[in-house]
Amino acid sequence: MSDIKVPEMGESVTEGTILRWTVAEGDAVQQGDVLLELETDKVNLEVSAESSGLIETRLRQEGDTVQVGEVIGRIRTGDAASSTTGTASAPKGEESPAAAAEASAPSASLPESPKAAEAASPPPAENGDAGTKASPAARKLARERGVELGSVPSADPIGRVYSGDVKSFAEGAPTSQPQAAPQPQAAPPKAPPKAPAAVDPLKPVERQRMSRRRQTIATRLVEAQHNAAMLTTFNEVDMTAILDVRKRRKDNFKQKFDVNLGFMSFFTKAVVGALKAFPAVNAEIDGDEVVYKKFYDIGIAVSAKEGLVVPVVRNADRLGFAEIEKSIAGLATKARDNQLALSDLQGGTFTITNGGVFGSLLSTPILNAPQVGILGMHKIQLRPVAIDEERMENRPMMYIALSYDHRIIDGSEAVRFLVKVKELLEDPESLLIES
Repeated sequence: MSDIKVPEMGESVTEGTILRWTVAEGDAVQQGDVLLELETDKVNLEVSAESSGLIETRLRQEGDTVQVGEVIGRIRTGDAASSTTGTASAPKGEESPAAAAEASAPSASLPESPKAAEAASPPPAENGDAGTKASPAARKLARERGVELGSVPSADPIGRVYSGDVKSFAEGAPTSQPQAAPQPQAAPPKAPPKAPAAVDPLKPVERQRMSRRRQTIATRLVEAQHNAAMLTTFNEVDMTAILDVRKRRKDNFKQKFDVNLGFMSFFTKAVVGALKAFPAVNAEIDGDEVVYKKFYDIGIAVSAKEGLVVPVVRNADRLGFAEIEKSIAGLATKARDNQLALSDLQGGTFTITNGGVFGSLLSTPILNAPQVGILGMHKIQLRPVAIDEERMENRPMMYIALSYDHRIIDGSEAVRFLVKVKELLEDPESLLIES
């Protein structure tokens, strides 16, 4: 017998939710076959079979929350698997010739032993088994061990009994003597049921359970607001110079590096330059200490189908524009295809989020804890700008926002950080020197 266990999923991930099983009890599997998909706080993982055999039981069901290392199913391996079925090698939905011949033969032509007849007959209704929800494997094991299914406690939310439940019950209670019928327990007093709200057919509603990732996002965003002294400061950037560089360089850049020259590489470089000038914005709080980080791993917020994720561009200070653009494009593709690894999401020191791609003109981004700073980008919009006392010009302007933890970043420091980002963006050549 081989256990199906929840694998290790990273230092910060201790549990997950079974999103779906890809096999049923009794299915034949080969080593390496995908058995189920787990949804964690950050990514989805596939759990594969460590050995070949038959699925003996699934101890946990879809939607259940499971812990790392927990046994969630069992595979019957080796001779035990081959001896229990003669049809494992046949395709699903088909019977082997031997099984078909056995099924078509008249039952009266072969004498049955009393033991075989007893095993083949359904359990009597008076023992309480008939009304008990149980898997076929559990019923078989209960008959073999003389256990009443009605007496077996189940951990399943809907009360279904599995073979693991029967085995645990049989090993923990003697089966040599008849088991007494379970005594009915007095149910605890329940609050009167809440009267259902009147259903208006003209106002239909639909309820959906929040995904694990959405629950985690909600929890962490609320924690960030509760645990940090979060403030936001704003400024605006004249994007004329960057748009001019992109217009002149984008074709050669695309031809040479096979990636588009976007805005994110400029903003990543500007953030790195500002973080070097103001190291507290690249720090985090650990108890009563401030940890100043001497590296620059920049998280880039990406909107995926399952919710917002923040993959990390490692060592952004050592990368060129093309390397940053390729890294961001690759991480965004992996995020949308649900192929991000935990290593792609861990260890960022500062985050950039771009609401402008959805048309946002202004926002106050929430910190990505334990980080103490996050930069919000917004929509580029033509606005009249005073050039001097007499002239006005329409310029492509963008509002930028810095949310920061006031516990270790003073207001003046936050404002100067944002001004530094603005200055670097409005003079793109300086990005080559200061980032």
